[in-house]
Amino acid sequence: MTHVPLDARIYVAGHRGLVGSAIVRALAERGHTNVLTATRAELDLRDQAAVNVWFAENNQVTSISSLARLVAFGPTRRAPAEFLTTIS
Repeated sequence: MTHVPLDARIYVAGHRGLVGSAIVRALAERGHTNVLTATRAELDLRDQAAVNVWFAENNQVTSISSLARLVAFGPTRRAPAEFLTTIS
């Protein structure tokens, strides 16, 4: 189990979607206070240069964007809440 401090900067891509929004809610319920999100207009994930700049500006960010997709579509098919118990 990995411990993530409650004040760690955590970026959740797809925060408006089903899985992403569930992860944001679960993080908030667990007391995480520094969850970062960005709309497509704010950060186009298809633009690698923009992503590099965003992460440089928001240093020390833990990204769970790809993990959110793994939870939803990966081999384990675990629910977001079950996944979050492994990082809290």
